[in-house]
Amino acid sequence: MSKTFPAAQLRATVSNIIQAAGSSAQEAQTVADNLVLANLSGHDSHGVGMVPRYIDAVLEGGLKPNTAIEVKLDSGSLLALDGRRGYGQVVGEQAMALGMQRAQDSGSCIVALANAHHLGRIGHFAEMAVERGLVSIHFVNVQSRPVVAPFGGGDGRYGTNPFCVGVPLAGQAPFILDFATSRVAQGKMRVAHNEGRQVEPGYLIDETGHPTTNPGVVVVPQPGGMFGALLAFGEHKGYGMAVACELLGGALTGSGTWHRPADNLRAVINGMFTVLVDPRKLGTQDAFASEALAFVEWLKQSPPAPGTGGVLLAGEPERKARRERETAGIVLDDTTWGEVVAAGAKVGARIA
Repeated sequence: MSKTFPAAQLRATVSNIIQAAGSSAQEAQTVADNLVLANLSGHDSHGVGMVPRYIDAVLEGGLKPNTAIEVKLDSGSLLALDGRRGYGQVVGEQAMALGMQRAQDSGSCIVALANAHHLGRIGHFAEMAVERGLVSIHFVNVQSRPVVAPFGGGDGRYGTNPFCVGVPLAGQAPFILDFATSRVAQGKMRVAHNEGRQVEPGYLIDETGHPTTNPGVVVVPQPGGMFGALLAFGEHKGYGMAVACELLGGALTGSGTWHRPADNLRAVINGMFTVLVDPRKLGTQDAFASEALAFVEWLKQSPPAPGTGGVLLAGEPERKARRERETAGIVLDDTTWGEVVAAGAKVGARIA
């Protein structure tokens, strides 16, 4: 069973819970807005269903409310920042604000953000950049229970390690490429498990390393306390990109990489290596604008393949989902909503 909620109700509910867990009203609202925006964008894996995990992480001490970034190095167009386990939605925006200003001032900026708690949907940060006319590239690693198997491996060794690119397009909606390097996001398996659904073949292996369609193998312990694992997208290619995200987002930022046995802690720590470029400072702005639009138009002229709606550009499905869900509401299964309510009860939040 499921229930449909207006976006405003979910924002208020999540904000109340986050504030009850110790955050300021402003921080709670930032987190709530970010999570609900993920739901509106069609990415329920990064939406309000994350609240129970956040509350557990706060109670365990792995997530620190009301924590801002610390500047470790500032050399103008090179920033090394420490999120100090603050809410990723907050420290991520702080890091982007600093980096975007530097990119606009000097033409480019590299931002190394370490030790942020779960940053959420990385596309949000690319959207921040393109709103200012900036190109952004993001490599992110995930330190939590390792849920993705390396290509050729039979158990989880690293996280879903997202990669994201944002490119502004003159007079048009931007190109926002945002994906987990696993075949599918871990959160989507949580949603499928809560809804009681099986998933498509090719996403998962079970705790013995064999293919399965049961999303529960990466959500709850299997017999013997073992977990299964997600598979990388594109076989060795997605696996290689995941390693790049770990090396850049984790090792190069100073956030750390995963190389230890799994634990049961609820915190999710992200490192994010971001490259920001201002095309207006590069000297190719006119060619960039015209050539980018010409290529997009060329793509769109391709006739639709049988059984499809035609060619889409990355970012279009999210914008379409937002328009529809702002009007129709956001559907949550009863299990997910029950978990959100239970999380609120842990911190004494009142939920209507």
